Amino acid sequence: MDRAAELLFYVNGRKVIEKNVDPETMLLPYLRKKLRLTGTKYGCGTGGCGACAVMISRYTPTVRSVSHHAANACLIPICSLHGAAVTTVEGIGSTKTRIHPVQERIAKCHGTQCGFCTPGMVMSIYTLLRNHPEPSLEQLTEALGGNLCRCTGYRPIIDACKTFCKTSGCCQSKENGVCYLDQGINELPEYEEVNKTSPKLFSEEEFLPLDPTQELIFPPELMIMAEKQPQRTRIFSGDRMTWISPTTLTALLEAKFNYPQAPVVMGNTSVGPDMKFKGVFHPVIISPDGIEELNFVNCSHNELTLGAGLSLTQVKYILGEVIQNLPEEKTRMYRALLKHLRTLAGSQIRNMASLGGHIVSRHLDSDLNPLLAVGNCTLNLLSKKGKRQVPLNEEFLRRCPSADLKPEEILISVNIPHSRKWEFVSGFRQAQRQQNALAIVNSGMRVFFGEGGGIIRELSISYGGVGPTTVCAKNSCQELVGRPWNEEMLDAACRLVLDEVTLPGSAPGGRVEFKRTLIISFLFKFYLEVSQILKRMDPVHHPSLADNYESALEDLHSRHHCSTFRYQSADSKQLPQDPVGRPIMHLSGIKHATGEAIYCDDMPTVDRELFLSFVTSSRAHAKIVSIDLSEALSLPGVVDIVTEEHLRGVNSFCILTKPEELLRTEEVSCVGQLVCAVIAESELQAKRAAQQVKVVYQDLQPLILTIEEAIQHSSFFEPERKLEYGNVDEAFKVVDQILEGEIHMGGQEHFYMETQSMLVVPRGEDQEIDVYVSTQFPKYIQDIVASTLKLPANKVMCHVKRVGGAFGGKAFKTGILAAITAFAANKHGRAVRCVLERGEDMLITGGRHPYLGKYKAGFMNDGRILALDMEHYSNGGASLDESLLVMEMGLLKMENAYKFPNLRCRAWVCRTNLPSNTALRGFGFPQAGLITESCITEVAARCGLAPEKVRMINMYKEIDQTPYKQEINAKNLIQCWKECMAMSSYSLRKAVVEKFNSENYWKKKGLAIVPLKFPVGLGSVAIGQAAALVHIYLDGSVLVTHGGIEMGQGVHTKMIQNIRTDIVMDVGCSINLALDIGQIEGAFIQGMGLYTIEELHYSPQGVLYTRGPNQYKIPTICDIPAELHISLLPPSQSSNTLYSSKGLGESGIFLGCSVFFAIHDAVNAARQERGLFGPLKLNSPLTPEKIRMACEDKFTKMIPKDKPGSYVPWNVPI
Repeated sequence: MDRAAELLFYVNGRKVIEKNVDPETMLLPYLRKKLRLTGTKYGCGTGGCGACAVMISRYTPTVRSVSHHAANACLIPICSLHGAAVTTVEGIGSTKTRIHPVQERIAKCHGTQCGFCTPGMVMSIYTLLRNHPEPSLEQLTEALGGNLCRCTGYRPIIDACKTFCKTSGCCQSKENGVCYLDQGINELPEYEEVNKTSPKLFSEEEFLPLDPTQELIFPPELMIMAEKQPQRTRIFSGDRMTWISPTTLTALLEAKFNYPQAPVVMGNTSVGPDMKFKGVFHPVIISPDGIEELNFVNCSHNELTLGAGLSLTQVKYILGEVIQNLPEEKTRMYRALLKHLRTLAGSQIRNMASLGGHIVSRHLDSDLNPLLAVGNCTLNLLSKKGKRQVPLNEEFLRRCPSADLKPEEILISVNIPHSRKWEFVSGFRQAQRQQNALAIVNSGMRVFFGEGGGIIRELSISYGGVGPTTVCAKNSCQELVGRPWNEEMLDAACRLVLDEVTLPGSAPGGRVEFKRTLIISFLFKFYLEVSQILKRMDPVHHPSLADNYESALEDLHSRHHCSTFRYQSADSKQLPQDPVGRPIMHLSGIKHATGEAIYCDDMPTVDRELFLSFVTSSRAHAKIVSIDLSEALSLPGVVDIVTEEHLRGVNSFCILTKPEELLRTEEVSCVGQLVCAVIAESELQAKRAAQQVKVVYQDLQPLILTIEEAIQHSSFFEPERKLEYGNVDEAFKVVDQILEGEIHMGGQEHFYMETQSMLVVPRGEDQEIDVYVSTQFPKYIQDIVASTLKLPANKVMCHVKRVGGAFGGKAFKTGILAAITAFAANKHGRAVRCVLERGEDMLITGGRHPYLGKYKAGFMNDGRILALDMEHYSNGGASLDESLLVMEMGLLKMENAYKFPNLRCRAWVCRTNLPSNTALRGFGFPQAGLITESCITEVAARCGLAPEKVRMINMYKEIDQTPYKQEINAKNLIQCWKECMAMSSYSLRKAVVEKFNSENYWKKKGLAIVPLKFPVGLGSVAIGQAAALVHIYLDGSVLVTHGGIEMGQGVHTKMIQNIRTDIVMDVGCSINLALDIGQIEGAFIQGMGLYTIEELHYSPQGVLYTRGPNQYKIPTICDIPAELHISLLPPSQSSNTLYSSKGLGESGIFLGCSVFFAIHDAVNAARQERGLFGPLKLNSPLTPEKIRMACEDKFTKMIPKDKPGSYVPWNVPI
């Protein structure tokens, strides 16, 4: 063993040698802090966002080839990189040398807004191109499946990818019998111009060609080292951990014999997160390196043997090859495994995670284990004592001692038998998102009929997600052996399985009734799949499926993405050098793509810099009995702990109308409230010390989490706000019908890619201080810091170069964090940095307000709403923040595009024991608008009319007056509506949808069109004003100083262009079409997430469960619409503002609710076919769970229901 092991690897072509490496060091902080390569970003720390993607290259001497794969630097221990070459975004190109075609195209195709996710996107695409210089679009979207973007909506990124593909521009989807790009499909002849698309937003002809011969070569030294260096075990020892890296099987067995409790780590995708987030610690880790016996493949006449060290990506490739080479009947298990592998995690995780690690980890939601468990698979184990085989069955999955690995044993390989004739295998999974999301429930099912005849000879069914590990329905399967494969068997099977696979009402993860329904829904789908194959194999003895059942077997495939834009081209009289109205690239686009754009935490370490970490409350409503700082203060590197005592006299600051405390030491009113702040010499020391601060609490009552509880306890911040117009009470007396209803809308996390970040540097003279901070409100930062330090504002300089996304979440809470950081810096006369981890950020900062909307509508039989009485309740959280302003803005915009002649809307902000909610894109309107649209939809249903008819009849007509007495000209609104109807071929599509729904019992489609009116303003003229100062220097250069913050919307780009905006959105005169369309698309996708998949979960004690991308799902590249067509109205001449520039991201988010109402339409179709004609109440977000449970059928009726109050639920709906 080489105890003085030297770690050698390459980064961007340069050799790196580390002689005293700490095994706990991950590649991401090493790149950023040690090598100062800050292009690789911290986004989540869990491998779930792709912001830290890099390319890892390795040389395999046995096959003499170099492999490249994308991986997440946040999960890679640097000890695992011996002999590897790491390439970061800086290594493929820069503005100082030359930029790479990937970097150029993602920038020039407008695929970057805030730019924080861009380096990760670039590296994922780059790695794919190193392996496949002319990839398919499927390969590209798969490569980006693990990369999240909150700004762009992904479409421009796909456009950049398409330039590397050999595919046509057509979406290749002719589902309705026509391609959108073909002419003449509109049913409204007066809008024949609608289909004429505008020129592209970029010019492909100008792009640099991709030349694979110009890429960085793999370092020859590493090749020689791999081929000639003696195979010795490397050992790296740190302060707390030892890393053992055996290079031969013998050495591996020896290490496992000596350290039987040490985990074997290959990709670190399971052990790594457990150590970081669950407090698991391993003093010794064994990490095999290049051991051939763990990475082999053998396909015999009756089984496939896969080495345990193969990555999931390698397994995916191998299964694809095997499926091509073997007869179809032998590959059914392999096809099922391959189907799951396509959606399991993101590509970076699949590249790192090993097959053996996935199996041995035995996670409750493992996608592969339920399939392997039903397939009679065996595990080949090895130790110094010899070989052993164990079946991969329920006993192994439950970790029964007799069936498990012994501490000194290693999993060498897995045997997976070929399928037999008359044997059928399927895998099923349901997740919150189509790809890169852990399954809510998954299943593996296998049936064997012997020699045919449809009599069950063998049956195996396993489920994941419904217990502490994979659960096998062994007794049910035994009971069903010998039965014929028919409806009676299915009915018995469902009841048997529900009896055996039980789930208590308080089960972790919640969604209990949904999970129970999925258990038998999967069983039904398996029954249909097998029945269809039996019919094909033996049509005489097996009946056909009903025609309207067959679509249940078709997967929802991702299709090629197609987008078109229609907008007013620049005036022909406009000078070529005049940039206004042209799709100019984002000013920082190239720097985003090369990693040269500097964000707050990319700034170099300042001399003697300290790091600050917060201690937050773990109780939602409690008195603080005591705080013990002694152990934390005794730890090495700890300089100070700031508490409320230090801030006496400056521990509060007025936010809008109410003061808010900075630190709490007497009473806490939510989980995540700031209690104190630890200042230490390093980030690691500060975080470790923060964990050692001992806080004793005494719980207080009442604990109020939900709006309903706040109403019950009359817990409100301010008196009600009211908007009233006309005479509502009188109008109710003359209407034909009256209905009452309500809708609940959940909150939303900002999920900006760059977490809260700040660096405060005292200047050392005249009490001046520099605050470098990622904020959208620098004036407020300046004011709160000045107040906390008892300084005049002119002593505080707030610097904001750019922000890695904000969406409303980097204002008031950022100010509190910055004030405490500045206090620490000022007290010690040293620079202090504070960067929140993703989980901390989501816990502390709050997000969009959950809403409860109640409505009473009086309407005529033709759909005209004459009277509307509404109540809005928002969940403000523990302090007021911006909640009142958000509520007021929602109230003023609640009528949306409709003229309600008699309207009354009252609104309350609820005080609860949750983190304070705050501004988020749309600022109250996405909630208020949804309530109104929900009412419109219900009125339409009551009248027996299509929702679009009721929307049209109630819409503003020409010159009108809003409820707040402002004159409105609705001409452009009506034009947008008509053009959208025409452009989408709405009537034609509606007929196609209705026909499809009538012919398909288990699959439904929906269609919805929703108008939008969004006034841009914030209560006063002054708030809506801004200024710019232009300096023209003697050398001809120009400096523009303005009051805007660059957080992805391209404001710097627009300032140097002097631009305008207009959208079928009316955006006025667009200054930069590419940026404005990008804002609309990004907002739409964010809105789609808001109304469908983004779901926050809180415990009954008020603890946020969803603290990162593994639990909280925002849309990914696979979730965007297959077709996206945007049309901007030609600019109107009557605008009274310069270039009519509008907040398109704020307004566009509401358009995502069209997806909500399209799903509503599809659910309604399913319910009506099943004889359910009553009112349909669907809340937001409309998740897979809510959709499935609303589509009531024999399976939802069959499951057991828990009596409310008989159990403590895992989560509380907020």
